[in-house]
Formats: sequence, C-alpha cells, structure tokens
Amino acid sequence: MKRLLFTLSLLATPIFAQDTSLHDYLIDGEPWKEAASGYVFTDGLCCDAAGNLYFTDVKAGKGIYKIDVATGKTDLFLDNLPGISGLQIGPDGRFYACHNKEQRIIAITMKGEVEVLLTGVKCNDLVVSKKGNLYFTETPTLSVHLITKDKKHLVADAGHVQKPNGITISPDERTLAVSEYGGKHVWAWRIEDDGTLTGGAPYMTMWLPVGKEIASGDGATTEANGRYFVTTELGVQVFDTAGRLAGIIAKPDPLGKVVSVEFAGKDHDILYIAAGEKIFGRKLKVKGYF
Repeated sequence: MKRLLFTLSLLATPIFAQDTSLHDYLIDGEPWKEAASGYVFTDGLCCDAAGNLYFTDVKAGKGIYKIDVATGKTDLFLDNLPGISGLQIGPDGRFYACHNKEQRIIAITMKGEVEVLLTGVKCNDLVVSKKGNLYFTETPTLSVHLITKDKKHLVADAGHVQKPNGITISPDERTLAVSEYGGKHVWAWRIEDDGTLTGGAPYMTMWLPVGKEIASGDGATTEANGRYFVTTELGVQVFDTAGRLAGIIAKPDPLGKVVSVEFAGKDHDILYIAAGEKIFGRKLKVKGYF
C-alpha cells in the first residue's frame, strides 16, 4: 500500500514540454562555458558553502581538484587519493567519498586525513544528509546502502533498481532519489526518521534515445525548490517534484558524455557537469540545494 500511495503522481508517459519548463531554468544568452580541461574522466562534482567546486579524475587523477569560486582557477586540492567516483562535503565539514578504486567508503578532512567507514563495496556515488546519514549506490549488486550517523551499515534496497548510479536527496530530506544506469527510471524512497528507506518506486521516467530502452541515468543533484537534475545519454533531464519530466538541457557536445552534475558558484546558481576530459558550467535562474 505504501508503494501504491507513493506512486500515484507518477506519469505513465513522460512529457517533454520545453514551453512550460526550460524557460523557468535557462537564461537566454547563457550557454555552457568550459571551466576546466586536460583531464581524462572527470566525476564526483561537489561544492562547499562558499560555492567552490570540487571534482575528481577517476581514470588518471591524483586526488581531489578544486575550482576556486573567486578566481576560476583549478588546482589539486588533496593529493594521493586516486580513483574517487562519488564525493560530497558532509555536515561536519569533511569530504565523504566513494573510493571506488579501493572499494571503500571514506571520510576525508580538509587536510587529507582519512577515516575508513566501510570496505569491500563496489561503490559508485553517494549523498550525505544534514543529519549525517550517508547513502551510496553499488551498481553491480543493484543495491542502495545506508551508513547511519552512528556508523551502522545497512543495505537499504536491493534488486529493484537497474544498475543504480546517481543519487540525491530532496531539500526537506524526506525523499531519496537514485537514477538507473541500466534502465529508464529514477527511483525514489521515503526517508524515515531513523534514516531507513520505505516505499521505493520508479517515480520518474527518463526520456530515451531513439531506438533504445536504456537512458543511462548517471549523476544527480537537487535544486532548491525540489526539482531533480539527472545526467543521461541525451543531456541533463529535469524533473519536477511530482516526478514529471520538465525538459532536457542539451549537452555542450552532442556526441559527448555527461556524468556528474552539481550546482556551485557564489550564489549556487551555476550548474556544472563533468563531461569526459572537461568540466562545463552554465548559469541558471534557479539555485542548488545546499
């Protein structure tokens, strides 16, 4: 019954309606602009309270890189941490990371001190709530995990999401959303007071490339009013709070790939994407949830 109630607003067929949606987000004359380049496979976008953007180079990077919000300059921020695929700054001011290369979840201080939270997992991406609960996706095992604020590990959902990948949380921190890399849905669960998940269902339907049944849902982030931004093969797909597809923001390179997505910048109104060897940013009318 919980699942039925949770999915009443789910559309059976997605609506691609630019005239009612993208005008609410995009600014005329504000295209994608290159923010960083010279990498191999950028990923793990996250930001701090000031709006500085952090990212990784999963395939060839040395650690965590930073794009300074004031200067736009990119530097290696923390060294000796190769192979991170998911990254976020938690409420305690530390980085939390899917150290995919080492099959572990770690917490990292701004000085580079590492605490290992969990090992033996093929982690992909994560999100941390303001309460300190950490959720991460494990794509090969079709599972979503929870590490509670008191460091207990639970498998929150298994066997339902087709290759779970990108993960994000609603501004009220009552809904967790996870994109399918091997399907066409973005799943959503209710977050209970203890951090556990209930009522999981394929709440959003991603637009598919012509002739395909897989959207390749990847990174995900949430805008301040609760809209979800998900990177896919077609671009960044935007969903409203009712789960309806509002529109698709085209990729900088139609033939390129977009992976991670995050809001950053001084006012948290620049949407950044990790696109292969480059990072791009685009100023929007809306702000990210931080």
